[in-house]
Amino acid sequence: MSSAVLAAAVSGAIAFPDLGLSPVALDLGFFQLRWYSLAYLAGIFIGYWYLLKLLKQPGAPMARRHADDLVFYASLGIIFGGRLGYVLFYNLSYYLQNPIDILKLWDGGMSFHGGVIGTSLGILYLARKEGLPWLRIHDYVACCVPFGLFFGRLANFVNGELWGAPTTIPWAIRFVETVGGQAVLGPPRHPSQLYEAALEGLVLFAILAVMFWRSQARYEPGKLVGAFIFFYGIFRFGVEFIREPDAQLTEFAAATGLHMGQWLTVPMILGGIYLMATAKKRRVRVEPTVGTASIA
Repeated sequence: MSSAVLAAAVSGAIAFPDLGLSPVALDLGFFQLRWYSLAYLAGIFIGYWYLLKLLKQPGAPMARRHADDLVFYASLGIIFGGRLGYVLFYNLSYYLQNPIDILKLWDGGMSFHGGVIGTSLGILYLARKEGLPWLRIHDYVACCVPFGLFFGRLANFVNGELWGAPTTIPWAIRFVETVGGQAVLGPPRHPSQLYEAALEGLVLFAILAVMFWRSQARYEPGKLVGAFIFFYGIFRFGVEFIREPDAQLTEFAAATGLHMGQWLTVPMILGGIYLMATAKKRRVRVEPTVGTASIA
């Protein structure tokens, strides 16, 4: 990028502080409520509300009482799985030296992939405990996850974190970055958090909603969750090309040619293809009584 082009981009870019955004939604002095926490709460509660709507349709794999238990197990899976996933996948060396910091959730650092694993373990536990079809429960839960992704990415933007690569696009934003221990405005960057909110939140929700409400996909175990992990993987893999890798993983990205987030999506894409391709073999038969189904 030439100096002239860079100068023009800088002059036309939006300065993040000018947006007037703060990571703190409510500050009472002795207590702070952050948008990131509200994003998790909104994702869980709105996802639960939508799950109940899905369960009212014929052939649901579980009852309302199971959904209540699932919210508890899934919430634990999101929090603990997301945190441990970040520790293991993104910053293990730091946390080995500072293990107490693993508990500092308020400082940020959550992995979507870890959250998926944690939630899946919660679903498997509930399914085994209650004798429910675990794969079909995954299908229904997958339809609800885009809410959390949408709010989570918006919170990333409000926090001014996980920004994109430098660019000269008209809507570029200059985020506050730390250079030499000082906070300065960085170069114009892609607001990749908003791209992911749109793709992983709105577009992914629309795809799964059409499949659930306009097709027989919910009677083909694995099809909906397969579509979820496939399209999420595709969207995440693509956006990572214009997103900056985590600071501690820049050397890893340079050495491997791909970001850690891209490597973690590869098995998701392959798994999604497999689940969708084999879903018809597992088709269930809907019984006359609403809310029950059996293997065809």
